[in-house]
Order: sequence, then C-alpha cells, then structure tokens
Amino acid sequence: MTDATTSPHPEADPHDSHDPHDPHTPHDNRRQVLYWRLLARLFDQEEQATLESASLAVVEDIGLPSALLDPGTSVDSIVQRHPDLADEFDGLMVPEADDDEARDRAAEVRRAALVSKVLLNVFGVGSGTVTAGQLARWQSDAGWLERALGCKPGELRGGRAGAGSGAGAAGPGVSPTGTGGRGTTPDLSRLIPAIGPELGAIEADLVKRMRLREVLADPKLAAQLTPSMSLIEQLLRDKNNLSGVALANAKSLIRRFVDEVAQVLRTQVEKTTVGALDRSVPPKRVFRNLDLDRTIWKNLTNWSPEEERLYVDRLYYRHTARKTTPQRLIVVVDQSGSMVDSMVNCTILASIFAGLPKVDVHLIAYDTQALDLTPWVHDPFETLLRTNLGGGTDGTVAMALAQPKIAEPRNTVVVWISDFYEWRSEPLFDSMAAIHRSGAKFIPVGSVTSSGRGSVNPWFRERFKDLGTPVLSGHIRKLVHELKTFLA
Repeated sequence: MTDATTSPHPEADPHDSHDPHDPHTPHDNRRQVLYWRLLARLFDQEEQATLESASLAVVEDIGLPSALLDPGTSVDSIVQRHPDLADEFDGLMVPEADDDEARDRAAEVRRAALVSKVLLNVFGVGSGTVTAGQLARWQSDAGWLERALGCKPGELRGGRAGAGSGAGAAGPGVSPTGTGGRGTTPDLSRLIPAIGPELGAIEADLVKRMRLREVLADPKLAAQLTPSMSLIEQLLRDKNNLSGVALANAKSLIRRFVDEVAQVLRTQVEKTTVGALDRSVPPKRVFRNLDLDRTIWKNLTNWSPEEERLYVDRLYYRHTARKTTPQRLIVVVDQSGSMVDSMVNCTILASIFAGLPKVDVHLIAYDTQALDLTPWVHDPFETLLRTNLGGGTDGTVAMALAQPKIAEPRNTVVVWISDFYEWRSEPLFDSMAAIHRSGAKFIPVGSVTSSGRGSVNPWFRERFKDLGTPVLSGHIRKLVHELKTFLA
C-alpha cells in the first residue's frame, strides 16, 4: 500500500475548488482573474499588465466585447452596440438560490465580466475636475447598477425612479432611465448595506468637483446634465450666486426634477380615494356613472318574451360624491442641508395634497429663522426657490408660526420633518407634546426620502415613542399612507 504522504495522487478534498482535476477549476480561475483585476483598478489607478492581458483573454474567449474592460466606455455605449446585453445587465446582481450542484460556472464567468464593468464604472471615479459629460455618464452607469440590483434607476440614490431618459439613452427598454429591473426588489439591507447613501455621496462629490457655474452658463453643457437629488441640492445652495443664462438653466433643471418627482408622488397619492361615499348627494347622471347591472335588475319586470326585448323605465347611476370634512394639513420642514432630500419630497407632496378638495395646506420652512411658504404651496418649484439651505436649526421659531394655525385640533394634522438635532430641544418637545394632547394629529418625521434613509436625534426618538407618536422614517410612501388615513 502506498503511503498517503508519498502517493503521486493524494486524495483531493471534494470541496476544494482549486483542485486541478476538478473540471470547474478553469471557470473559477477565470472568474477570480476578473475580480482581482476589478479590485486592482478600484484601489490603484495604474494598470496591472498581467491582470489586464489575462482579463482580455477571458472576455474575448467567452464572446463578450473587449470594451467591457475600458473604464472610459459607458454601459450605455456597450448596450447601444450590443443590445442583447441589456437583458443580461437587468437583475444581474440579484441574489439567487445557492445550489452548488446546479451552478453554471461558465455563466458565472460571464456574469463576473458584466458585474466588474458596472462596479468599476460606478465606483472607480478617480479625482480631479469633472465635466458635465462625465457626470451624465456616471449617472447613466449608476442607473445600470441600480437595475442590476433589481431596482429602478435613481431609486437607491433617492431621486425620481424610472422617470424620463438620461443622456445617451439607447431607446425603450435599454436606457438606464427607461424601464427598470425585472420587477423584484431584493433585500438591499442584506445584500449591500447602505449602498443608496454611498451612491448619493459619490454623486454629490462629482457635482462638487464639477465647475457647475461654468457648465450652467453654457447651454450645450447644461443640456448634458440630468437632474438628480445631489445636483438639485447644489443648485439650491448656489442659486443666489447665479444670474442670466446660468440661473435660467438652473431653474430649468430644478423644474424638470420637481415635475418628475411630482409625477411619481401624485400616482401614490391617487391610488386611494379620500372620504366615504356621500349618498345624500344625488349621483351625476352621466354615462360613466351608469350602474348597468342595477339598471337591468330593476327593470327585469319589463322584459317582453315575445319581442325578446327589455324595456327600461328608469336608469340607475352610481354615487361618486364623497363625504369630506375640511381638514388642515400643516407641514413644517427643516431646511438645513442634511434634510434636503426630505425637504424636496415633502414640499412636492404638500403641493399635491393642496390640490385635493377641502384640504387646507400650510407649509413652513425653518433653520434659525422660519418662513411661511403657504402662499406658494401649490407650486413646489417656486417654494424651493424661496428656501435657503444650510445653517443651524431652531424649531421653536417654526413652532411660533405653526401653533396659531391650529384652529380646530380634531381636524388638523401637523407633519414635522427634521433630524431633530435642535438648539433648544426641551422647549420644542414640550410644544409638540402640547399639540398632541390638544387632539391634533402630530406626525414627527425623521426622514422621508425616495430611498428611505436618514438619521434622527435619539433623544427626540425616545420621547416621541413614549408620547405615542413614534418618529416616521423611511420611504415617502409611509407618509403618504399616514396622511391619506387621517384625511379619509
């Protein structure tokens, strides 16, 4: 018997993926080459010749375009030249069932090449000045990353998901700002923690590195910009320093973003109707309200067997009028820089609710001073132009404006949006508790964003919980649901 230590063929570990006799080993090695090359390019801008040549050989051998390895080529450009790859990028990084026996290792190599392309383009942003074209290309590539994760473009970054078309779009179903994903949203908190805020931070950094004023002053360059939350924040901060063409282009970008977000939010608000049917109001006698089933049933006694005809003596219509008690919605928004996402979303949301019948909406923005924006509440664009981002926060000045507006507490809801890092915490909380005790509906909101992220002062969070009005944080759909429930 040959000793195991001297045997020319020692027993191999069946789970060792690097066993040279394992038929899966070549595929595993190829996949590792692609990922090692990705890591090398992310952490070192200089090319590693060996990894580059090995990766090129892998990509060409599996029939993918060599442009996948070029960080300067956008995913849009690749999909335009190879439209069949669009479907492969969609849902590319959505987790699948872990079945080692059913693994297709050849497909995993192809997947690694596509994943490496998306990750390198999004996270390998380098340093130095950024042009408008480079920002637009990054936004497009970030949209493809979001699609690869099974989400809609812009959804993770807190923008307007799936609205409009980005620069360099390749047509319906192909552009990252067109249709998005395969419809199944993965558990991103488990898959990649906090990827949304990280993408937003990268985009914000790119915007800061761009000579924005020079870009806005050139209509051709400004036309390359795609509105996003990071860009809108920078425009709102810098609007007082702009004039002429630059200011006009900035307003155009803000207007586009507001309209796109409003379209998404309006759909959410209109999904359910407000108020119960009011049967004391006669139904409108128009064709769209005709209750055909009831009309036939009530007139069955008029059926003529000889003529096989139903004679109708009376038409019946459905009731559509709804009982609505006049409600007052008071929205107070912290306009400090950390709350810009919530401020934009809630300003637009306030304008939508202001358009509902018998809903009286008031809007207050504050930092160390408070501003009553109620006269412009129907136009979120004009409202945002009147805000001033930055500075500290003193909610007591906003409370001084809000409290006199509560005329009928039982018919009033106060929505307070802030991270609640306040200068005068106890007096402000006492006033908020008094509103709650008066019978008004008080909703403290820590962050209401399109991606559902943010932080809240723990001191306030605990006290709101004890008060029975826990802080609402997360996706803006939560606030929409709370408001619709109260106003119904």
